[in-house]
Amino acid sequence: MKKQVLSEDWLSFWLGLVIFLFAFGVFVGLDLLGWGVKTSVWTDISKSLSPVSKNYSGISGIISVFITYLFMLVIVGIGNRLLGGDLKKFFIGFTFVFFISFFCWLAGHWAWIAATKDEWAKFGLSWSLNLTGEAGFIIALIVGLVVGNFFPKFSDLIKEAIKPELYIKTAIVIMGAGLGLKAAEKAGLASTIMFVGLCAIVCAYLIYWAMVYFIARRFFHFSKEWAAPLASGISICGVSAAIATGGAIRARPVIPIMVSSLVVIFAVVELLVLPFLAQTFLWQEPLVAGSWMGLVVKTDGAAIASGAITDGLIRAKAMAMEGVKYQEGWILMTSTTVKVFIDVFIGIWAFILAIIWAAKIEKRKEGDKLRASEIWQRFPKFVIGYMLTFILFLTVCMSEPKIIDTAKKVTDEADVFRKLFFVFTFFTIGVVSNFKKLWEEGIGKLALIYILCLFGFIIWIGLLISWLFFSGAKPPLMP
Repeated sequence: MKKQVLSEDWLSFWLGLVIFLFAFGVFVGLDLLGWGVKTSVWTDISKSLSPVSKNYSGISGIISVFITYLFMLVIVGIGNRLLGGDLKKFFIGFTFVFFISFFCWLAGHWAWIAATKDEWAKFGLSWSLNLTGEAGFIIALIVGLVVGNFFPKFSDLIKEAIKPELYIKTAIVIMGAGLGLKAAEKAGLASTIMFVGLCAIVCAYLIYWAMVYFIARRFFHFSKEWAAPLASGISICGVSAAIATGGAIRARPVIPIMVSSLVVIFAVVELLVLPFLAQTFLWQEPLVAGSWMGLVVKTDGAAIASGAITDGLIRAKAMAMEGVKYQEGWILMTSTTVKVFIDVFIGIWAFILAIIWAAKIEKRKEGDKLRASEIWQRFPKFVIGYMLTFILFLTVCMSEPKIIDTAKKVTDEADVFRKLFFVFTFFTIGVVSNFKKLWEEGIGKLALIYILCLFGFIIWIGLLISWLFFSGAKPPLMP
């Protein structure tokens, strides 16, 4: 294995930025990503695939798939080498990850699964599951769970490419441009979402973390070394928060690893259940539902993915029940914004905990000062990429409204890769969720705390906060 040059966090920043810059070429007449494969709802599978840009209409859908695969293999493969990975193992693993995930994505676009009620006549249907194409995410997750829990040898074969956090963080960097465009088109609503999202996060940190820490210490008698990463992992942002907190307080490595494993398991459960609860009970309050996903579902991958599914499910139900057709992406934007504010604050929170541990618990020797640079080490770098693409696109589109049509072509091309990174995330989250192995490692007591806190107050406080800040707010309607 070669020496690691970049961290996974920095790699996601650069991967997302490279794809964004390639797509940005449309502004100067360079259509560099127009060959990317676009997947449409289908009954005839031969008509399901096509290049995203009309400039490449002469290319067949199958060729578009293979060019997309080769491009992603190269850029992610270079990134994997910079992480110190094995090139041959990555080639094998990523090939399987790409095509399994893509076929799941394609299956999710089958009209009987994906077509919304307003599309039934177009496809000659009398009914469908009405799930939209986001059903592909669910299929990928289920297939990943099957692979991870019943085919351990195959899981081991592809493990070099099983990087759910890398994939979702890269997708979020790319997503910034699309959300910047939406914000430029509807600046008032976007600014409201960002403001109340920040307020909601502050409330969540102050309430969630303290309660989980208290319960872990008082009723389950965990040490401070265990209770702090556990509180961060359960109440804030899952894997990233648990690892950052463990590093900040210098906990033994096994602690954040165990907490992170627990978080991944419960994130899968939340991912499978909460979007459908939101569709059933919150379809008339779509932004409440989006905020709820961001506040309650842990890990970046599961939270943003839950927002994506909820976006599709609620838009489909609103159309079916009331004929209301919301613009795509606003529910997801709410989930993402809330989640990103959580991520932004992780570094600050870890720094605060590091100071507390140094001053009050570890009681460092006089003169052994905590360096301010530690906050930079804890800060999630992919958030910088997200904010960079978001602000750049927002600024460009608001300064020159005439280019919005061109900007939509840019985001359409970048979105091809954002969706693929999303579906990779779902599949690989499933693969790493080996329930039996984690149970053997003694995760039962931790799971009991998670169940108690999640269902005892996290879900309900998250719903209350979301309702207080977002009740009555609606996404824009389709023109």
